[in-house]
Amino acid sequence: MRIIDQIREMRCWSEAGRRESNHIVLVPTMGFLHEGHLSLVREGRKRGDRLVVSVFVNPTQFALNEDYTAYPRDLERDRGLLEKEGVDVLFHPPVEKMFPKGSQTTVEVERLSPLLCGAFRLGHFRGVATVVLKLFNIVRPHVAIFGSKDYQQLQIIRRMVEDLNFDVEVVGSPIVRGKDGLAMSSRNAYLSQEERQAALSLSRSLRKAESLVRQGERESGRIIHAVRAEIEKGPLARVEYVSLCHPASLEKVEKIHDEALLALAVWIGKARLIDNTILKA
Repeated sequence: MRIIDQIREMRCWSEAGRRESNHIVLVPTMGFLHEGHLSLVREGRKRGDRLVVSVFVNPTQFALNEDYTAYPRDLERDRGLLEKEGVDVLFHPPVEKMFPKGSQTTVEVERLSPLLCGAFRLGHFRGVATVVLKLFNIVRPHVAIFGSKDYQQLQIIRRMVEDLNFDVEVVGSPIVRGKDGLAMSSRNAYLSQEERQAALSLSRSLRKAESLVRQGERESGRIIHAVRAEIEKGPLARVEYVSLCHPASLEKVEKIHDEALLALAVWIGKARLIDNTILKA
């Protein structure tokens, strides 16, 4: 596996691969890899000739009061995991190269970004869209793989690609869960044993909603009330939001007619966890 930390070198590698008609796949990550990330890597391995995984903790998607400096990092561990998966390139650019002093240009997907997580993490998705666009410009992938746990991020990237005419296929990969049902997340590392048990209320609440829909419930208010009640049974969980919305526009719906996205964000201790499921009528 080749390790590249310079933008010019990464671009030259990709351009050479394209000249040789290689199909290039990119899996963007912030590192501290877990099985969820590795499932994206394996999906990427199936979809092209050359596989690039970026590891970059993007400062522009963290607000001043968020956990940028504390965000878990272990590049050597990540390197070993990616080598075992047969990754061709680990792209690990320094912050000062990705965002040199004087940078002024950003990208914002206007209607999708302020919803759901965007209402609580101001500027977050502007930072996400900007860094993903930069990675696309540098790596020039034919395919990019993203996890569906970050459902809003996935929809924002898809919208950006369509609006800006990028020739990149954006693939969403299913949520990967632990045996206990908790969605894989790098921030799970923040959880104590007691907090991890409390965090299981997220997946339980999604299953509760799915059960209600199977029983014929369609009203958004009743489903959301049941979800919040399930999460709030324990004292350690603090609900940030629970929302039932259209899967594409992310606008709130009052009733499920065909299918709807149930998305939630919950604080367990110092860990902000997100999860979601698609409810089908």
